[in-house]
Amino acid sequence: MPDQTSAEEMAQETAQETAEPDEAQLLEDPSFERLLQFLRDSRSFDFTGYKRPSLMRRVRHRMREIGIDSFEDYQDTLQLQPSEFTALFNTILINVTSFFRDFEAWEHLRTEILPQVLEASNGDQLRVWSAGCSAGQEAYTIAMLLHGEMGSGFRERVKIYATDVDEDALNYARQASYTEREMRGLPDFYRGRYFDLVNGRYVVTPDLRRSVIFGRNDLTSDAPISRIDILLCRNTLMYLNAETQARVVSRLGFALRPNGVLFLGKAEMLLNHETAFWPGDLKRRFFRRISEDVIDAEFGVLARPMRETASDQAMQLRNEILRTNPVAQIAVGTDGHLAMVNNRAEAMLGLSDRDLGRPFQDLDVSYRPLELRSHLAAVTESRAPAWLREVEWRRAGPEAIYVDVNVVPLLDTSGEVLGVSISFTDVTRFRQLRVEVETANRQLELAYEELQSTNEELETTNEELQSTVEELETTNEELQSTNEELETMNEELQSANDEMQTTNEELRDRSIEINNLNAFMESILGSLEAAVVVLDRDLVVQIWTRQAHELWGLRAEETVGHHVLNIDSGLPTAELHPWLRSVITGQQTAIVGRSVRAVNRRGRTVHLRVTVTALQGESEQPSGALILMEDVSKIDQADGTQH
Repeated sequence: MPDQTSAEEMAQETAQETAEPDEAQLLEDPSFERLLQFLRDSRSFDFTGYKRPSLMRRVRHRMREIGIDSFEDYQDTLQLQPSEFTALFNTILINVTSFFRDFEAWEHLRTEILPQVLEASNGDQLRVWSAGCSAGQEAYTIAMLLHGEMGSGFRERVKIYATDVDEDALNYARQASYTEREMRGLPDFYRGRYFDLVNGRYVVTPDLRRSVIFGRNDLTSDAPISRIDILLCRNTLMYLNAETQARVVSRLGFALRPNGVLFLGKAEMLLNHETAFWPGDLKRRFFRRISEDVIDAEFGVLARPMRETASDQAMQLRNEILRTNPVAQIAVGTDGHLAMVNNRAEAMLGLSDRDLGRPFQDLDVSYRPLELRSHLAAVTESRAPAWLREVEWRRAGPEAIYVDVNVVPLLDTSGEVLGVSISFTDVTRFRQLRVEVETANRQLELAYEELQSTNEELETTNEELQSTVEELETTNEELQSTNEELETMNEELQSANDEMQTTNEELRDRSIEINNLNAFMESILGSLEAAVVVLDRDLVVQIWTRQAHELWGLRAEETVGHHVLNIDSGLPTAELHPWLRSVITGQQTAIVGRSVRAVNRRGRTVHLRVTVTALQGESEQPSGALILMEDVSKIDQADGTQH
């Protein structure tokens, strides 16, 4: 989970930016854009599609915590301190969720949507995807609803995939263990049936936990999971700008089966995507996919299932296509051995048919140009493809090449993993052409502006007719954007409130511990018959016990904080001073049983047995001294001895 930050500071920051928006901040800041490009290139976290106001607010919040003012300086800090990436990502990725969030919408899903989906499935496997699952509450919520509707057939028919970009949140979700505060809003029926109380935390029952598969997936860049019946993507789109939202919604449409259900958050709409989705229940944010043919978000072609053929000629043709594919491609079986290498992979990766059947971990390609074994394990577990872009590969020559690595799970018709396909695409030329393309784009933009200036004269009449429609559309978009921004701020404030409550609980526990320790120390010192005085290295009084008060007539508040030699009492400090110096300087560890004469608070002469002991601290030098004073006169009187 994200690290705890200052809740009060976060709340003040949000309130200030809401009350006094800086228009300059809403414009594109080149230094901030360079920082986002750096995050994408160095750590594969692409935040360029996020809304700038809330994103800049989160980044500035982290910068203030470590005392940095400019984005350039913060980028330098990230380069010098790689551990700062984790703190920044935890600040940006707000993980605010709960069980049955917006209960009315979940109840509509249970009573109206699920029966329709189950009836349409005709007993086939049901696939659910919780995109942006955060700490896992929504994934377990849909699992509880499906289990309640399906009963004993739940484990065999249902697969639930839960993905997020935040690895810390995914690790927390995999534990399936929640606090009492995180269980708020969960009806008692579900709490008693699907959770076990273990060491003060509520743990999801094993049967329900095994039905949910967690894995990392970035909706803005990674390929979507396919053949989904129910897709939960709640309060995730509202953080993205309009262009990125359109791209992500297209991928969500590709993921869903025909007439599959998309469940959004209450602040999210699909008003500009009516060709791909129609609102099944606009109030509760349920949408359905319209057509069977979906445009692939990455390649712009119709995504249709491949027709299987049993002919040997077709099988031979398929194998030949794989071997002559211009993209280097290999396949690894579920047993971890190399299963297939095409011609391009042999030339590019230095593999041959002799390597077929060898353990993948023994091959150079498993760790060069990058560590692939962990990605294979993650893809196999999540059944979701992973796309690793522009990986640097330094081979024999002086110049590095760059490859895109696409790791895709190979599934059979029942959804079980057969193996993993790994493709390597050389994109070095693409990187070299990027600057040329950007230059050409700027020139095209200038030409377009000139052309647009000419067209504006011809479009004046048409603009007057459309002005009313455009004003209504603009007002609607502004209202939707404002609603999404308010929802974002509300979640930030909720996150800040949770952090503040956690901090208050920790402070209360520590205060109780300190009070207990103080009471314990006072009881020990108060039980001693002798008077005790504790000094620091400068001979300043730190502790003056009740027995010392009885002996000298001075209270603790009159002595603590004063130099012992400056205290006006009957204590013979002239005799004590050399003993104290000897102990403080480390010449002696203790001076025991020295007899001195003193005058008590009643003006009477008393005989004291004095012991001076060094206080040993963490360093080699003593941290102070302890003086133990016993009134020998009282002891002798009790024994009948006359002085």
